[in-house]
Amino acid sequence: MAAGVAAWLPFARAAAIGWMPVASAPMPPPPHDRRRTRDELIILNVSGTRFQTWRNTLERYPDTLLGSTERDFFYHEETNEYFFDRDPDIFRHILNFYRTGKLHYPRHECISAYDEELAFFGIIPEIIGDCCYEEYKDRRRENAERIQDDEDTENGNDMTQPDMTIRQSMWRAFENPHTSTMALVFYYVTGFFIAVSVMANVVETVPCGTGSRAKEMSCGERYALAFFCLDTACVMIFTVEYLLRLIAAPSRYKFVKSVMSIIDVVAIMPYYIGLVMTDNEDVSGAFVTLRVFRVFRIFKFSRHSAGLRILGYTLKSCASELGFLLFSLTMAIIIFATVMFYAEKGSNSSKFTSIPAAFWYTIVTMTTLG
Repeated sequence: MAAGVAAWLPFARAAAIGWMPVASAPMPPPPHDRRRTRDELIILNVSGTRFQTWRNTLERYPDTLLGSTERDFFYHEETNEYFFDRDPDIFRHILNFYRTGKLHYPRHECISAYDEELAFFGIIPEIIGDCCYEEYKDRRRENAERIQDDEDTENGNDMTQPDMTIRQSMWRAFENPHTSTMALVFYYVTGFFIAVSVMANVVETVPCGTGSRAKEMSCGERYALAFFCLDTACVMIFTVEYLLRLIAAPSRYKFVKSVMSIIDVVAIMPYYIGLVMTDNEDVSGAFVTLRVFRVFRIFKFSRHSAGLRILGYTLKSCASELGFLLFSLTMAIIIFATVMFYAEKGSNSSKFTSIPAAFWYTIVTMTTLG
């Protein structure tokens, strides 16, 4: 018996892949599945794109539009299908939810359009899978902040001139310089002085020959008066801008504690501290490092650049991910620095006198060589 079956196996395999026919008669119809007699294949036409699924697949979620009898309002008897004038690309993910029970967020889709589709079909976004929920929340928060900023800008632009006070007009001019010619001029003037201040801060450190004692001098030392006058002009413009913003701010408390206000104060603080300092090296030496805060003036460009503001929003939304990356890097630095210290502890020529002393080598190795 086994030998007879083995003899027919090559012919059966050949027939399966179409090499030779075994029978000339057509195959009998497949047996009818009794479990499908109660089910029905329905057609969902979404803006011309047709989807097919079983009725029982949709009725697994009776609280939604497709799973309840409300879908009958969209039934067309002529075409024998359900028609929905919605987005077919997003509907693929919605139909996949009915099939698998897992709702995913498509990263390439607009968050507002995705929420509208979920609301239309009666699906709550809280059931989005764990793989997509964090990104969905971040995109939704960014979109809400952007919409709020746009509404604040539109409310400021829609306010008619007779209804605004001088203070409101000033704040509107600062936040939206394109509202008037004077505001636009002040916008470009402050931007010009920001660029000049940053360039002067760099140029004054460039060597400009030798002095009387054959000591190399920087441009800041050689032309101290010129750089002082230039720095004074820039600081005066920044001070006037800060005071005008403080006067015109709708809420002075919120303005003072805002990030940009703190940057403005830190950028001009070294100049005023330098004016009240004495020439005593013991006193002035403690405040020399404050001059480094002048580099914060470059952050004032964020008021003049929409791209920098978008970058700030992006970093803010990714704060948790960046924090986790920094935490992981810190753990790796501590582990490898400890291993290096104890590995060379017995060597007299070792430069790793302590675990913190090995931090620098570990940081440089991990951030440059990977």
